[in-house]
Amino acid sequence: MRILLILLILMSISFSSVSAQIRSEIIEYKQGETVMEGYLAYDDSIKGKRPGVLVVHDWTGVGSYIRARAQQLASLGYVAFAPDLYGKNIRPADNKEAAKISGELKNDRLLLRLRVNAGLDILRNHPLTDTDKLGAIGYCFGGMTVLELARSGAKIAGVVSFHGNLDTSSESNAIHTKVLILHGAEDPVVPPSQITAFEDEMRKAGVDWQLNVYSGAAHNFTNPISPAYNRQTDKRSFEAMKDFFAEVFNP
Repeated sequence: MRILLILLILMSISFSSVSAQIRSEIIEYKQGETVMEGYLAYDDSIKGKRPGVLVVHDWTGVGSYIRARAQQLASLGYVAFAPDLYGKNIRPADNKEAAKISGELKNDRLLLRLRVNAGLDILRNHPLTDTDKLGAIGYCFGGMTVLELARSGAKIAGVVSFHGNLDTSSESNAIHTKVLILHGAEDPVVPPSQITAFEDEMRKAGVDWQLNVYSGAAHNFTNPISPAYNRQTDKRSFEAMKDFFAEVFNP
């Protein structure tokens, strides 16, 4: 029964708009000498340029879940690109391997920023992307990554972190973008002290930021294959993201 429910939820993510004509493609590109393999999705029924959104993967890499999220963003009228932070054919086989690979990037924030900015360049240079309207979302490890993208000084309209790590940085004065944090109140990965430090970082840097905290939600509350999946919070947080992008893309 649970497997059937998961499949139904993933299908609802992938096909949230029946009128959309979603096209997708695998895009191979490089960051330095490393070959990367990302996933692009857009609605072919829409004519002309439209806002572009990076959809940054969790620690499992560019898999079925993040591709479904990219399709969901495409159905809303965005060019959605899921960048590859690990490298072509580097896809963790289990959580232990995922923790190791993501941990290497977490401990090398410069490389992480180079990787996510390389993906942003692919999105920015796509012929359908309105380069004046760029944003990024990320899940778990990807949530932390989009905050590093903001701290790198990327000139984009907004970033959204879904249940991401909130550890702080001394480089927050470089942030030029608005920030939305979508956080589960029962997330054991992000202690209250980390939230307090993050809030202080944002205030001191003068960032336009928001923090939504959802009761009863733990870490990874958006992913149907996670035991912590919370359907109500998944829906609420996604609606918050939609409202955020409506604001930052149409000031």
